[in-house]
Amino acid sequence: MANDKTQIKNYNSQLLAFVGDAVHTLYVREHICKHHVGKPNDLHALATRYIKASGQSDMVEKLLPLLNADELDVFRRARNYKTNNIAKNAKVTDYKRATGFEAVLGYLYLVGDLDRLNEILKLVVGELDEN
Repeated sequence: MANDKTQIKNYNSQLLAFVGDAVHTLYVREHICKHHVGKPNDLHALATRYIKASGQSDMVEKLLPLLNADELDVFRRARNYKTNNIAKNAKVTDYKRATGFEAVLGYLYLVGDLDRLNEILKLVVGELDEN
C-alpha cells in the first residue's frame, strides 16, 4: 500500500487517525488471541485496556523520543486538530494525544513502512504486557 510519503503526510489528520485506530485495534486483538485464553467478553475487556485513550496517551510519553521528524509532525498535527468530538470517559488531553498516536500508526501503514509500524506496536504492546 506504499504511496507518496509527502502526499500521505498531508492527508487530513483525522483520516490518518481513523486508519491508525483500525491498525492498532487489529494488532492488539491479534496479540491477545495469541497470548490469552478466555471468553470473548473477557478478551474484549483486556483489549480495551490496550486501546483506550488514556492507555494510548500514557504510551505517547515513551514514544515521543523515538519518533522521527515526519512522525512527530504527523503526531503534532493530529494532536492539535480542532475537534468537538471527544470519546466518553476520556480527558481532552488524553483524547488528543491518543489521536496523535493513532495518526502516526495510520501514516506508517499508508506509506507502507510496516517494519517501523511493527516496531512501534511491539513496543506499545510490550509495555502494556509488563503492567
